[in-house]
Amino acid sequence: MDLSPAPFYTDISHGPEGGAAYWVTAGDGKRIRVGHWPLDGAEGTVLIFPGRTEFIEKYGQIAAAFAERGLASVAIDWRGQGLSDRMLDDPLVGHVDSFIDYQKDVAALMRAVRQLSLPRPLYLLAHSMGGAIGLRAVMEGLGVQAVTFSGPMWGIFFKPHIRPFAHVLGHVMPVIGRGHLLPPGSSPRAHVLTTDLETNLLTRDAEQFEIMHQQLTAHPEMELGGPSYIWLREALRETRHLQGRPSPGLPCLTLLGSNEGIVDVPAIHRRMDAWPRGELQIVDPGEHEVLMESAERTEPLFNRITAHFRKSAGT
Repeated sequence: MDLSPAPFYTDISHGPEGGAAYWVTAGDGKRIRVGHWPLDGAEGTVLIFPGRTEFIEKYGQIAAAFAERGLASVAIDWRGQGLSDRMLDDPLVGHVDSFIDYQKDVAALMRAVRQLSLPRPLYLLAHSMGGAIGLRAVMEGLGVQAVTFSGPMWGIFFKPHIRPFAHVLGHVMPVIGRGHLLPPGSSPRAHVLTTDLETNLLTRDAEQFEIMHQQLTAHPEMELGGPSYIWLREALRETRHLQGRPSPGLPCLTLLGSNEGIVDVPAIHRRMDAWPRGELQIVDPGEHEVLMESAERTEPLFNRITAHFRKSAGT
């Protein structure tokens, strides 16, 4: 067994009792952190694929919602964020050499799932960048019963006058040796630390926004700012690649906020229109983090996700 104990910040996780984290080594040697919320008598386990900049503890409340519904949860810090190995000397720049490298992290997570003997069946909840990683993973045979995506990054939102420059700079800057820098307009600080409740793109709930802020204030080592030019180039390549592949046959529920402003909304509609066993739910009102709003708004969503998972398993 290659699992070893890793730090787990219970002071900011707001998750079920018994949460713990482990180090696991990816195939290329990167040290990846995996978090697990066990549940006695669990009727399955939800694999949580976070978005860019996120970390395991941010999903404690979501793990708690699943625990209330009889499901255990496991989450991951992708390479370059959380407490997993950062990729650059500047730890605040989000970076990956190639998007396919994230699949090495998925493989490491699945190895941890087996070594921890987590309850089956397995389900996938993938958010934002995790939605791109998760889509490739299920296309390539990830062993889950059903999937739910939240604001999946199947394309990146750009204002029309910015889009051509993003593509050009994403390809040119790495060629001239500046691929590890931040693109214009990107901040070296986390979004929730540079915005307020009225201007942030994640949530409209004051309590949830404050939790996000407090998590990074309490543990600044979790912070991540904007992405590098190379990350941008690789993300554009990956989303274009995924758009050319058919949807898998798994049951799929996708949640999309009515006021989504981070990922490409038309790309989500196109994918879900062509998903044979897929359903798209518009969450109105909703921002990017539709599962991180008030309990009144998220309870029906968690009920629906759980029903979707259980229906796929015939329970």
